[in-house]
Amino acid sequence: MGFSGFPDEAFIFYEGLVADNSKAYWTAHKELYETGVRAPMLALMDELEPEFGPAHLFRPHRDVRFAKDKSPYKTHQGAYCGVGVEGVGYYVQVDADGLYVAAGWWMPGDQVLRYREAMDDDTAGPLLEEILAALPGDLTVGGERLKTRPRGTPEDHPRLGLLRHKTLHAGRRFEPEPWLHTPEALDRVRSTWRALVPLVDWLRRHLS
Repeated sequence: MGFSGFPDEAFIFYEGLVADNSKAYWTAHKELYETGVRAPMLALMDELEPEFGPAHLFRPHRDVRFAKDKSPYKTHQGAYCGVGVEGVGYYVQVDADGLYVAAGWWMPGDQVLRYREAMDDDTAGPLLEEILAALPGDLTVGGERLKTRPRGTPEDHPRLGLLRHKTLHAGRRFEPEPWLHTPEALDRVRSTWRALVPLVDWLRRHLS
């Protein structure tokens, strides 16, 4: 079945879950989650698969083993299309506040060293600056960053701001509007991901 939009019930479900993040609420509204959230998200990912590859839907349950917040459920449904490099890919999320669409790099670790090497390179580093500067103005660049410069980095490094990143992504948020209930939501996700292809391609080349 093709994607026809996210129904109003998806946002109503998450508004309720934010107010009452409990097993009782989840059990009472599980069918609403299945039909109003999960099924449309799967249909959306099926439509995008020919261009961006297969998607992974994140599980709705939170891992609370080491968390101070013991709320059992995530207050959003996310889906992710990887590109063959761990932590790099395309992301979409539906929640009570609407739709969030992004792409980039979300997993620090050994990749941070490869990222910094690329930022030190006089060809790869300026290219990333150009890619970010060319993004549409309503896309917000974010990611986890060091508060200070990386050890051994000079104060006058030309890309010091970018070197502080431990993850790097960009995205835009769409508030709940009538078009979210229509196939236009697919067009918005697809056009946002397409705008972020140069960023993902740079990350894939330099973090692999």
